[in-house]
Amino acid sequence: MTITDQDELGKQLTPRAIVTALDRFIIGQNEAKRAVSIALRNRWRRQRVEEGLRDEIVPKNIIMMGPTGVGKTEIARRLARLAQAPFIKVEASKFTEVGYVGRDVESMIRDLTEIGVNLVKSEEREFVKVQARVNAEEALLDLLLPPPPESPHGFDERDDGGIAQSTHEATREKLRQKLRDGELDDREVELETSDKTLPVFENFSQAGMEEMVVNISDMFGNAFPKRTRTRRVKVPEALELIEEEEASKLIDADGVIREAVLRVENSGIIFIDEIDKVSSREGTGGGGPDVSREGVQRDLLPVIEGSTVTTKYGPVHTDHILFIAAGAFHVTKPSDLIPELQGRFPIRVELQALTKGDFIRILTEPENAICKQYTALMSTEGIDVEFADEAVGEIARIAADVNERMENIGARRLHTVMEKLLEELSFEAPEIGPQTITVTANYVQERLGDILEHEDLSRYIL
Repeated sequence: MTITDQDELGKQLTPRAIVTALDRFIIGQNEAKRAVSIALRNRWRRQRVEEGLRDEIVPKNIIMMGPTGVGKTEIARRLARLAQAPFIKVEASKFTEVGYVGRDVESMIRDLTEIGVNLVKSEEREFVKVQARVNAEEALLDLLLPPPPESPHGFDERDDGGIAQSTHEATREKLRQKLRDGELDDREVELETSDKTLPVFENFSQAGMEEMVVNISDMFGNAFPKRTRTRRVKVPEALELIEEEEASKLIDADGVIREAVLRVENSGIIFIDEIDKVSSREGTGGGGPDVSREGVQRDLLPVIEGSTVTTKYGPVHTDHILFIAAGAFHVTKPSDLIPELQGRFPIRVELQALTKGDFIRILTEPENAICKQYTALMSTEGIDVEFADEAVGEIARIAADVNERMENIGARRLHTVMEKLLEELSFEAPEIGPQTITVTANYVQERLGDILEHEDLSRYIL
């Protein structure tokens, strides 16, 4: 995506347009949607402020509070997808301060940069796709029909060499047409592909030694020639492999890295889940696990405040990355975080627990509604599943009831209920043949009624 394309996309993403786009996939939580839409729009506005003041405008990071399964992660993920920005989700509880087992907090910036590079690279691949396909086709034709040996003096149309060349070109064009028509799909060719794996070092990556792995991999990658291996593959796969290599040749690798780092620094979004798990509980003695929790917060602080993290693609500045933190905050509250970290999350929004009415809407309204998903899955077996309105209401009532009696896991409960409801149909679908099945309220009661009546059963099954 060029700078002009990004600018045009930014113009279209007004706060109201962002909220409307999020409404297509996420039910309710309007306060949270408004907060993230303003935060995203402010990034576009910042790019239009004069340069001297631009660096002083920092993102207004957000804390989302609410029970699990109400849409916190989905809002952040959809927001990043709308902005076509590098996005990563991390769990705060996976990080620990130095000296405890866990990952280094700076690893999330390295991971985000890797995602940014892959994002830009995929955009560039799409941009050069046509030329890469042309080049790949020519290279594959060379494998299928090697060129005739050339005379030391070149070809002359009047001698046998010229005739051989003309015949070769005619045969090549016939092969080209067969290739495009799929007539050569069953034919195999030998292909040399590069082998860049360095598996011996992968075991270190989870021990907080990411940068060490980067340096060792780069060092050995430059010290030894690239390994290749010969594979025998069918023509369609060969064409894809050659196209990938041709695209890599057409892409400016240094330009990709520059653009990716720039996009990470100015558009990157990091979603830190379970932030409440690293907050110290009020009234504790200040020892034990709380020491580690506070240590994680203090390690997170410089990255969120703004620092420079070394990655294999060069230094990345975190000053203008948008951080969205989330947590249930059942036991703790945002004020239990250390004051310095609280100050870096000026916007706080509370997401509401989902009701039966919300569940009905989640089942039917979004573009990826759960009922639509199951209908599409069953249609692959020739079975047309229809959900009656009263059945949808009954499914929503059961999910809300189970959430109330047991642990409230929000909309995730709907997946559990739906899986159990359609378990028998999913198992027998390939054998019962094409037909239409209407899911009614009685159908729901027949399959879930007994489980709901037995507390122990429902606890383990739903």
